[in-house]
Amino acid sequence: MAVPVELTDRDSLVKSASTSLNSKVVSQYSTLLAPLAVDAVLSVVDPAKPEVVDLRDIRIVKKLGGTVDDTETVKGLVFDKKASHAAGGPTRMENAKIAVIQFQISPPKTDIEQSIVVSDYTQMDRILKEERNYILVTDLSLHYLAKAKILVIKDVERDEIEFITKTLNCLPIANIEHFRAEKLGYADLVEEVSLGDGKIVKITGIQNMGRTTTVLVRGSNQLVLDEAERSLHDALCVVRCLVSKRFLIAGGGAPEIELSRQLGAWAKVLQGMEGYCVKSFAEALEVVPYTLAENAGLNPIAIVTELRNRHAQGEINTGINVRKGQITNILEENVVQPLLVSTSAITLATECVRMILKIDDIVTFDFIMLKWGL
Repeated sequence: MAVPVELTDRDSLVKSASTSLNSKVVSQYSTLLAPLAVDAVLSVVDPAKPEVVDLRDIRIVKKLGGTVDDTETVKGLVFDKKASHAAGGPTRMENAKIAVIQFQISPPKTDIEQSIVVSDYTQMDRILKEERNYILVTDLSLHYLAKAKILVIKDVERDEIEFITKTLNCLPIANIEHFRAEKLGYADLVEEVSLGDGKIVKITGIQNMGRTTTVLVRGSNQLVLDEAERSLHDALCVVRCLVSKRFLIAGGGAPEIELSRQLGAWAKVLQGMEGYCVKSFAEALEVVPYTLAENAGLNPIAIVTELRNRHAQGEINTGINVRKGQITNILEENVVQPLLVSTSAITLATECVRMILKIDDIVTFDFIMLKWGL
């Protein structure tokens, strides 16, 4: 009952992503988020490994303000913070050279408070000459960086470094001595952009950009932002499953009831304990459509019985239509899901049960304490 799908068939991918979004709080934005999720995943697929997608290559940046309709994919890099303005530094750079530095450019704090006062340009020149030994990133150093027309973004999280360097196709610099042209990234434009009440820094036109993408999610409040991020992540996971195993199946409990029916028929030809095991397995699969009907406010017994009869008549794509409250051809309703989702769920559940059945005895922690007198 699985239908093969190609990555070039964008409509099928969008339908599958839309199915995962239809049950979410932000379901009204599924026409926006589903194509966005598809484009984001396809943009990071490596031709050398066409069946592998690492969702860490897709970065979701949340920014309060606007609506979910303002959510967009950025072909580049986005920092959810503004550029440093402490010394009037630049906020826009064209044909930028970008360095990701991981060394401390401020002196370590001591127990004795001290400060450096520069009173004339002679002293300033001396500091510039000795910057390899005394590099400051206080307001004074920001002044020097601003004077040199260097745009500064401070306080980048450590867990973002890998994504940033992969996107910019550069290497992090751990020491001032290691500044080399080959370790820098290059971009056509770095600019600070106002969004709502805050600001972000966008880097676009990156040369030799890595296979990454950034999704800028907008929302009117934090609850909407968090829900949009969660829903978008679910849609990305669905598309990733289709990239890994390129088959679609009908939803609405159709695959579970069809598998249950075929296993039940197989159990009748088996003998002894094997027949009972397969029969019980088949009955357990009916829990999925039963629970779906129950959550939809329908009569679960009547719905599952009718669904079983329809499948026995050869209508393998019929499932529970929650919106209409009846049994319909769920494939024609565009309620589809990746084959990998169902096969993984059944495989993992079966392995879990087998592991539990292998347990001979359970030794509680209280028994161990009592035995050893602890």
